[in-house]
Amino acid sequence: MSPLPASHFNTDAQVPLPELAHPGTCRCALHARRRLGGVLIGSGALAALGLPQAAAAQQDALASQCKVSSLTKLVSANQIEQGAAQQYQQMLQQAAQQRALAPANSPQLQRLRYIAKRIIPLTAGCNPRAKDWRWDVNLIGSSDLNAFCMPGGKIAFYFGILAKLKLDDDEVATIMGHEVAHALLEHSREHIAKSVATRGVIELGSALLGLGGAGSTLANMGGQLLTLKFSRSNESEADALGLVLSAKAGYRPDAGVRLWQKMMAANKGAPPQLLSTHPTSDSRIRDIQARLAGLGPVYASAAKPDQRFGPPSA
Repeated sequence: MSPLPASHFNTDAQVPLPELAHPGTCRCALHARRRLGGVLIGSGALAALGLPQAAAAQQDALASQCKVSSLTKLVSANQIEQGAAQQYQQMLQQAAQQRALAPANSPQLQRLRYIAKRIIPLTAGCNPRAKDWRWDVNLIGSSDLNAFCMPGGKIAFYFGILAKLKLDDDEVATIMGHEVAHALLEHSREHIAKSVATRGVIELGSALLGLGGAGSTLANMGGQLLTLKFSRSNESEADALGLVLSAKAGYRPDAGVRLWQKMMAANKGAPPQLLSTHPTSDSRIRDIQARLAGLGPVYASAAKPDQRFGPPSA
């Protein structure tokens, strides 16, 4: 499975989203050996790759946002991460078959990997499992507005989100920080645990109330709504942690406001917030604006990127 030369990169392929790409129905670190863009990386190689070392003070600021739900204990992390790795590889194979897996010399893939190298060193202080993850960063040639980080550090951006929204580096880092936050907070694992627990409780209540078939229908509808609420809560948690990650990596936290303004313009006719797995864009913008004052000192003290990249050329 080898990416093709940049001149043959197909940016309008149909590549199915892996089931574990994001908790629920949403479309939208370092020790041992890890994987970045197809290269296995040992902890001793960080300096050679130019990966910044996270200071103890940086980890303190992350701690308040790095709270994994106790429900995750109901589901095996190893199984979730192994399943995610398999699904991720299948996605890469499907993309490669359509000439839609960006080659290593793709400027946009190099951009993603550079930004990832600034964020990844911060993750070990947030989730102890992240130190053993084998990180992988790839660019998929699809016009969809999508990006994700699967359990175990499997990152993918779709070309469409970079090109259609004309994202600058700060906006890309905002998205990447958000998606990495989902993985660090183990939201996929939490979602599976909550889904099992929610269905069990609702069906038990229906039986106790003697609702029969009607109870089963209500259980299906109520279970969906409860799960969606969990997903919106997960999104807000990932926004909060993701902004800290991107700010500590040296990217402007106020880029989140521009990002969601672009998202709002690109997602006209989105479902109401009650029936959406994501908070509405205007709600997100208000939340980000409320956090900017606290993020200012974090960004000010962070080492800044020594490279800057632009969006894909038209």
